[in-house]
Amino acid sequence: MAGVETLNSRQVYANAWISVREDAVRRPDGSEGIYAVIDRPTVAIVVPRADDGSLHLVEQFRYPLGARRWEFPMGTAPDRAEQDPAELAVRELAEETGLTAGRMEHLGTIDVAAGMSSQRGHVYLATDLTEGTPHREHTEQDMRTSWFTADEFEAMVRDGGLPDAQSLAAFALLQLSRGPGRAGTPGTPR
Repeated sequence: MAGVETLNSRQVYANAWISVREDAVRRPDGSEGIYAVIDRPTVAIVVPRADDGSLHLVEQFRYPLGARRWEFPMGTAPDRAEQDPAELAVRELAEETGLTAGRMEHLGTIDVAAGMSSQRGHVYLATDLTEGTPHREHTEQDMRTSWFTADEFEAMVRDGGLPDAQSLAAFALLQLSRGPGRAGTPGTPR
């Protein structure tokens, strides 16, 4: 770490999805402190976009928030395993939505919550889509899916109906992928 020395590290909690560690550190000025770090495997975030520019979202109950949330399909490999992000994106898209992409384009990488987590996310644009049957995990049994026009999506963001940070970051990468000065409605050239 640039300027911060790890003195020791201990795992304080682990389950099938996360582990939490506490690191004793020494800062550049010599003072000591601790960092609590949530370790999670790589996450793939998929932006499914139809030929008409509409976007496919999933909605599920997010227990820590006590509320249902719309977001792009996303997930990690089981049992905190690391998996190739491109393979993970294909798996998560099919699992949560039943969609298969004829083309999958890597849009970028995000730090999910850099102040407390080591997790990195890889964002993919899925196009040339074929519909199929979802094969959700047991914990995703209440998941719903729907298509939204670009205008509906942007209205949800403005109105607070889509506050998921990873989905918002994925959308920003989608907009930026259109090139300098060309961010605009997905699928609509400027």
